[in-house]
Amino acid sequence: MAKLKHFRILKIKHFVLFVTIIGFVSCKEDQKSLQRIAAEQIPVDSTFKEVTMVKDFIEPYRTRVNKMLDSTLAYAPAKISKMDGVYNTTAGNLMADIMLSETNPIFKKRTGKDIDFVLMNHGGIRAIISKGNVSARTAYEVMPFENNISVVELDGKSVLQMITYIVQSKRAHPLSGIQVILNKDDSIKTLKIQGKPFDVNRYYYVATSDYLVSGGDDMVFFKNALSVTETDYKIRNAMIDYFSKVDTLAPTIDDRFYKIE
Repeated sequence: MAKLKHFRILKIKHFVLFVTIIGFVSCKEDQKSLQRIAAEQIPVDSTFKEVTMVKDFIEPYRTRVNKMLDSTLAYAPAKISKMDGVYNTTAGNLMADIMLSETNPIFKKRTGKDIDFVLMNHGGIRAIISKGNVSARTAYEVMPFENNISVVELDGKSVLQMITYIVQSKRAHPLSGIQVILNKDDSIKTLKIQGKPFDVNRYYYVATSDYLVSGGDDMVFFKNALSVTETDYKIRNAMIDYFSKVDTLAPTIDDRFYKIE
């Protein structure tokens, strides 16, 4: 009788275990997988009506931002363009000079050293500066990208590679702090940095865009950098800071880079 009772208890335990397993399996969520991706083009045109509630919410912010962007910081007595010169331009010279003057104090404070010269890319300048009032919006139009200024340490051989690139590119890449004079056959007649003859055995500190440091515009010589100092200073902000300090913008085409004809 005791054996029969034990058998019944064992049978009940097996039944409970079986029901528990079945319950667990049935409660398990089905595995879902992506079967199809569908896209729909929704045109934004004149059929869309402005939502008054959204407009009223945004309007104070829009007014404030526009006021800040359009406040006059300086004045340009003539158009400033990257297309008004062959080897150097008014816009390029202004951009490079701003980068040198505004970044050097930051670099000097952090490292105790001075920037030797600046190289930017011609394509990085995206708009002219029209004659008239100059504002923060002007800086956003000329430099719409979020590029920061980096200072790269290069040896003399890498600087020569840079000069070769500048000459062969046939473009007026913005320069400051350096003078390159070419002979008629495009060979180098004069190469000076900060007014001193170039020394191939020296190391030089070059301010440029973080985009170019990464090899943008095929400026691969920056990959030979001995060191890179990130300033966390946007080129656009350097422009705004400079505009705030001066009354008039009057860059000229000069002798920093030209060819003897």
